[in-house]
Amino acid sequence: MSDDATSSEAFDRWYADLSVSRVKDDVVARHLGLPPEMLSTSLVPWSGIEAITTALRLVPEDVLLDLACGRGGYGLEVARRSRARLLGMDFSAEAIRQATANADAQEREATFEVGSLTSTGLPDASVDAVLCIDAIQFVELPEQAFAEAARVLDVGGRLVLTGWEARDADDERVGPGLRGRRWHDGLAVAGFEEVEVEDCSDWAAMERALWEEAVQLSPGDDRALQELRDEAVTVLETFDLTRRVMVSATRAG
Repeated sequence: MSDDATSSEAFDRWYADLSVSRVKDDVVARHLGLPPEMLSTSLVPWSGIEAITTALRLVPEDVLLDLACGRGGYGLEVARRSRARLLGMDFSAEAIRQATANADAQEREATFEVGSLTSTGLPDASVDAVLCIDAIQFVELPEQAFAEAARVLDVGGRLVLTGWEARDADDERVGPGLRGRRWHDGLAVAGFEEVEVEDCSDWAAMERALWEEAVQLSPGDDRALQELRDEAVTVLETFDLTRRVMVSATRAG
């Protein structure tokens, strides 16, 4: 997904292309070690899900809000492991349609709704944890997303997000979604404490291998594979200028 293709309509088209391209899913799953039902639209490997689940500190029947949930795979797996109640939210109606079908196919109880990172429509202090996988870079003003997460989280609730940070925040070669941004500082301003930014170099190694294969693909008429190859070309140009991170924080009282 290119930096400027961040409208809900663009993501609707992207998800629709994914629904008819099992080859793209197979390539991603092989590199990340994901089971076929995961239907990833992000880049967290199977080996990273346990760290995410642990950091969320969920107990059975807690409400987990998966923001920018995509096709629902990561949230469904975290909810299964923790026995939490899952609410997934994405601004793409097509993503929500596919996430609902994915949960039904796995016979998992979950609710999926259209909503954005900065405007969920949920009541204050209504969820116990917030998860955001590889999506924060798409938000023009991340501080608004952090403020919304803080608003809907109960006091003491946990937030975990995954993504990337520029090694040099002022490096003009990195994309605008990362340039000038430090997730730790934004979360602290939004009212979070215990903010930890963990380097995930093992995830980055798997991701690099995926991109290096993707640039060699011959996608033909498969638009999802074309998108994957085009993204690989762009990502590899600046890959070493960023680091892979998992960020966790607690909603302060």
